[in-house]
Amino acid sequence: MGIPMRQAIRVGSYLVRQKLARREKFALTLELEPLFACNLACAGCGKIQHPAGVLKQRMPVDRALAAVEECGAPVVSIAGGEPLMHPEIEVLVAELVRRKKFVYLCTNALLMPRKIDKFRPSSYFSWAVHIDGLQERHDASVCKEGVFAQAVDNVKDAQRRGFRITTNSTFFSTDTPASVIEVLDYLNDELDVDQMMLSPAYAYDKAPDQEHFLGVTETRELFAKVFADGRRKKWRFNHSPKFLDFLEGKVDFGCTAWAIPSYSLYGWQRPCYLMGDGYAETYRELLEDTDWESYGRGRDPRCANCMAHCGYEPTAVLATMGSLRESIRALNG
Repeated sequence: MGIPMRQAIRVGSYLVRQKLARREKFALTLELEPLFACNLACAGCGKIQHPAGVLKQRMPVDRALAAVEECGAPVVSIAGGEPLMHPEIEVLVAELVRRKKFVYLCTNALLMPRKIDKFRPSSYFSWAVHIDGLQERHDASVCKEGVFAQAVDNVKDAQRRGFRITTNSTFFSTDTPASVIEVLDYLNDELDVDQMMLSPAYAYDKAPDQEHFLGVTETRELFAKVFADGRRKKWRFNHSPKFLDFLEGKVDFGCTAWAIPSYSLYGWQRPCYLMGDGYAETYRELLEDTDWESYGRGRDPRCANCMAHCGYEPTAVLATMGSLRESIRALNG
């Protein structure tokens, strides 16, 4: 199956409660950014272009926990920047695990040796290590040689310590079906990570490299070839089958950005993790004062080529929950 059973049951129960309460919009996963600073400067990233004074800031743990409690999401993805640069990141993770939130700590893995002794393995906690390709491809993606080898070594160390490992891979127009298959085979079969996440890159307007973002047609063609010949079935993905259908063009649906809200040093980002049209002070304000109908493909040109999981995975999950056939399919993988 795609998502771990314990998480699938907890998320399913949460969705049922939202339906019984007749809530039309609610948070499924919180994208929490407790800092913007990073120890890398990737060409395709649009997150580290903030002023120096902002890059020095770190979100207090109490404030981060308050945001999690406010939106009620059962899953928290801690991103950035590089979250391991936060001086109290282990405290934040421990508090979230204690609250039985499913935590994904997104990291380039370089600082794991300095920090890993402060974390404990848990079914509620997973490292989400950024790996875009094999050595040459990944080092080019993060604009620094040697990062792939260090990340792999640190993943293996975390596995020996009993931690759950997921990977997060972002693909650009420079990727080919062969290069994507190569890295997914490696992560799945050789590095033996628990599960993998993937996404076409979003075209950040502040990213240094503006020439290699995928369009919708290119994305569908890429993943249709990658998933062909039964390969999709053999890989362990941390995605719903419906979202994978979406990537390879078998289905199409709208974005539900309100289900994966982003909370950062500035507040609740409007409308999503990828675009910044201002900030709300509360999650309720974000839900009620955002013109959600003005966003999405065909409505906002900035959304034209977006097929990122942070906008469409929740749509896929909601579609799965609304269908007995799709629910059984998701449980069977």
